[in-house]
Amino acid sequence: MKNKYLRILNYAIAVVVIAVVACLYPRLPEQIPTHWGINGISSYGAKFNIWLLAGMHPLFAVLLDLTPHMDPRRNNYQKFSGFYDSFCIGMQLFLAVVTGIILRESFFPGQLHTAKIIFFMLAFMFLLIGNYMPKVQSNFYMGIKTPWTLSSDQVWRKTHRLGGKLYAVCGILLLLSALILPDSITVVLLIVLVFVSTFIVILASWLWWQKESKE
Repeated sequence: MKNKYLRILNYAIAVVVIAVVACLYPRLPEQIPTHWGINGISSYGAKFNIWLLAGMHPLFAVLLDLTPHMDPRRNNYQKFSGFYDSFCIGMQLFLAVVTGIILRESFFPGQLHTAKIIFFMLAFMFLLIGNYMPKVQSNFYMGIKTPWTLSSDQVWRKTHRLGGKLYAVCGILLLLSALILPDSITVVLLIVLVFVSTFIVILASWLWWQKESKE
């Protein structure tokens, strides 16, 4: 991460989540909600499971901080550092919200429309990724990594411009669906959107590579 303040925030979020979980853990019921079905019904597990989720915060903080330094194309990260920093913080906040939902539902079950919250977060994440994806430069850890994008900077740029548009559309459609359609339909739509958009960008990257190879 380039911005030292965002780097500090990355770790600060992890510390805060661990501290909150540690404070509330003794008061948690022995069984806490760990999964939610399409119908909104929760499945429960032992309360120690909350540590598995909370422990992902420091793990991601370290991994996301070290990743640019381990990439052979590490210099390219400087060209999209703003997006990378935002992505790191976004991941931490997403996990923090999920942890908060589990804690809230453990003490006050059934008061939150969990599916809607997750759909809204995913929609905004798609929009964020779609907006910044065209700025991501070639690397081995982030972006649309196919054999064809990694072998050609031009194919990488074209694929990520297309991917940015597709993921932005996915975010808009998911947001609208979460607002007006039942959760069961939104889940199906989410799966279809992810599958179709992924298939399109992979196919497009191969076609562009084929064209470039012939030229």
